Amino acid sequence: MSEQKMSWRQSLLSYRHPRVIAMLFFGFSAGLPYLLVFSTLSAWLRDEGVSRTTIGFFSWVGILFSIKVFWAPVIDSKAIPWLTRSLGQRRSWMLVAQVGIAASLVSMAMIEPTSNIETFARLAVLVAFCSATQDICIDAYRIEAVQPELQASMAATYIFGYRLAMLVAGAGAFYIADWASWGMAYLTMAGFMVVGVITTFVVSEPEVVRATEADPLQSLVIRWADYVPHIPWILPRHRVAWFLGAVVTPFVEFFKRNGWYALTILLFISVFRISDITMGVMANPFYLDMGYQKKEIASVAKIFGFFMTIAGSFLGGVLVARFGLFRPLVIGSVMVALTNLIFAWMAGQPHDIALLATVISADNLAGGISNVVFIAYLSSLTNTSYTATQYALFSSIMTLPGKFIGGFSGIMVDANGYEWFFVYASVLGIPAIGLAIYLMWRERVGLRGVPQTT
Repeated sequence: MSEQKMSWRQSLLSYRHPRVIAMLFFGFSAGLPYLLVFSTLSAWLRDEGVSRTTIGFFSWVGILFSIKVFWAPVIDSKAIPWLTRSLGQRRSWMLVAQVGIAASLVSMAMIEPTSNIETFARLAVLVAFCSATQDICIDAYRIEAVQPELQASMAATYIFGYRLAMLVAGAGAFYIADWASWGMAYLTMAGFMVVGVITTFVVSEPEVVRATEADPLQSLVIRWADYVPHIPWILPRHRVAWFLGAVVTPFVEFFKRNGWYALTILLFISVFRISDITMGVMANPFYLDMGYQKKEIASVAKIFGFFMTIAGSFLGGVLVARFGLFRPLVIGSVMVALTNLIFAWMAGQPHDIALLATVISADNLAGGISNVVFIAYLSSLTNTSYTATQYALFSSIMTLPGKFIGGFSGIMVDANGYEWFFVYASVLGIPAIGLAIYLMWRERVGLRGVPQTT
């Protein structure tokens, strides 16, 4: 995994590339549904009087983002009749996912959560499933659409669009809920999905040579099908061969390319975001329980925080372009852990808008830097012959531990209070710091993954 470094002028001019610009709109489409099944949904449920323990369990809806690797091979290899011929592999699946998100949000807006909690949960799961599917397609498009040296710019623009959508789905939803109702807020958010639909029709499909059965590695793996027992109509050889080629080969290729070092990479990916994901589950309930009004949360935590996130994303993109990946990875991991300690201090302070703005500024600046650097790092790990499946593996591993641990966040807050919860979330970031330093050291001394010969 070699680092691509650019001059200051080249890094700035890269933002003029048409496909870099398109990532702004794809980022918006990807970011819009995320909060609607995460922190905005938590605020809606809390506002309706749902217990914090139940809200914590609702965060497990987001686990679908962490297991999307299970259906990514289908998106990588299977065509949608007629639609794929017209739009291509990536865009056809994007369109189906975007329509599914919009329809599910409309359905959520039409029911009352407390008296229909099970149906409401199922619809939230459907939104998450369609959103995760869209993420698979957009991530693959982002990596395949441009050359490696533009990946940091693609990631920064994607984060900008993503955070803009989070502003809309966060502050925008809060304003609409305060003015009208939560149902109207979710109905409006469904309408904003048209941004992704239009972009899907406007952009062109990336030209990528995908692995086929003629590829030496894939051909070797598919031969294993001869040694698998076959059951006619249930487990015929061609289905076994497809599974080996589409599902197994991407993982074999990753481990073949990196050797045993692949395990260290996967461990680092799994712990990098545990701290901020765990903290994020209780962020909005924390603001509400601290006495802040929905308008105050929308104005400070969402709008003001948005601009700090954009500043952090831009800074993260510049750091990657100028210094490579590993030094910014260390900086980002340290900043995320430290900002959670600031939240712990804030929990013991009285209601103060200036204090809220200060803490939110630090948190979003750290998040902006760490997210754009981490996306660029994950993109550098993929082989474009298996983009969707490999990136889905990385992004699934990235979020699964945090989502699982975050499900118990409400229980911990109820038992120990917010102060100790945020300290706990900060401590969860220590392994990421240690591994980031180790990866940086290996890169400096030239100890990368050692490919094995066939």
